[in-house]
Amino acid sequence: MSRQPEVLWAQRSDKVYLTVSVPDARDISVKCEADGLFTFSAVGVNGDPFNFTLQFYGNISPQGCKTKTGLRNILCSILKEQKGWWKRLLKSEGKPAPYIKVDWNKWCDEDDEESDSNLASDDDTVYTGENEESSDDEGMLYLPDLEKARGSIS
Repeated sequence: MSRQPEVLWAQRSDKVYLTVSVPDARDISVKCEADGLFTFSAVGVNGDPFNFTLQFYGNISPQGCKTKTGLRNILCSILKEQKGWWKRLLKSEGKPAPYIKVDWNKWCDEDDEESDSNLASDDDTVYTGENEESSDDEGMLYLPDLEKARGSIS
């Protein structure tokens, strides 16, 4: 018997992002159809089959669907056929299945999208507060020297 994995979703005006939680997945199959039908299947670490099918709220562009497999989950980027915000993920108006949840880490409100589009791309670039030159501490946040700060306050 197959199981449904946890699915987290978020959207932008042009894309829908799905994060499917299946650790150490193999035999991954993702199918995107123009009418908004999305089909996923994979085999988990213990040989357990996982699969689900979603009928999206709107149509999608099958050639714009991309999948990236990680150790713990599969990330799917699905291109909407027409740019715009969907009222909900699925075409059906009822409550979605319990395994489908909002991905609050990727969520962006319609109002916030314009300001965020200038700051980051799909690669989720992180601003470190430093100039563009590389250093040994690359990727680390800048923390001021507290001893110097204490000395200058007294």
